[in-house]
Amino acid sequence: MLSLHGRCAFSSSLLTRTATSSLRAVPHGFFSFLFPAECRICDIPLDVFTRVPVCRNCLNAPEPLEADYFCAICNAPFLNDFPLDANGVCALCRSGKQGFDRAASFGFYEGPLRSLIHLFKYSGMRPLAGRLAHLMDRALPIDERFDFIVPVPLHWRRRWNRGFNQAELLASELSEHRRIPILNALWRRKQTGNQAGLTSAARRSNIAGAFEPRAGIDLHGKRVLLIDDVFTTGATASACARALKKAGAGTVSLLTLARADRRWRP
Repeated sequence: MLSLHGRCAFSSSLLTRTATSSLRAVPHGFFSFLFPAECRICDIPLDVFTRVPVCRNCLNAPEPLEADYFCAICNAPFLNDFPLDANGVCALCRSGKQGFDRAASFGFYEGPLRSLIHLFKYSGMRPLAGRLAHLMDRALPIDERFDFIVPVPLHWRRRWNRGFNQAELLASELSEHRRIPILNALWRRKQTGNQAGLTSAARRSNIAGAFEPRAGIDLHGKRVLLIDDVFTTGATASACARALKKAGAGTVSLLTLARADRRWRP
């Protein structure tokens, strides 16, 4: 039985396609009386039946990255070109601590984009995957070519608790649009502590040795697109990239939906 609350979101797991089609035919006023709902981001009443309780304005609100300067490798934003060398590369990338060859993100991990990611990741709103993957696709050059898409894996305990791996859902949507096969080439051999609040160095130490290529995986010379939801310091992505190169990957490019804005401002 379907329980009714002050807010209600429907997914394909709750209603069959036939039932969903029938519900769409119900006048919205009557439907709203039975199933009141507001946008989970701005709280305005929703005017249409939707599988995701977010209004059109909030769905369309995320904006692409904007900054005066970017690192040519990790795409880190900067307020001026002082941290960049003559090739436009930041100090962290020059040090070789980033295991990937290139990185791109759609937007900053803030505002409506952050709210959408939280609804998707922590509230189990899987239908958002398609919308969010579309934003990721916009950050990827149309002519870029890859042999495989590899999602960043979750430890089995975290996947069990969450019910899904958000990176896999995003990778699946992107794979369908770009016609690039998905390869679950990595496994997470240990569960790491929470990365939030740790320095970049502490994050790298915390994640060291967490990922390994799956048995029998041969990526010799392949171009791999690594998928994750959020780029914070790049520690997790770098650890995954090193594991992929251990399996022979020629290049590893990172694509995320959002990245933390770590620019220092006085």
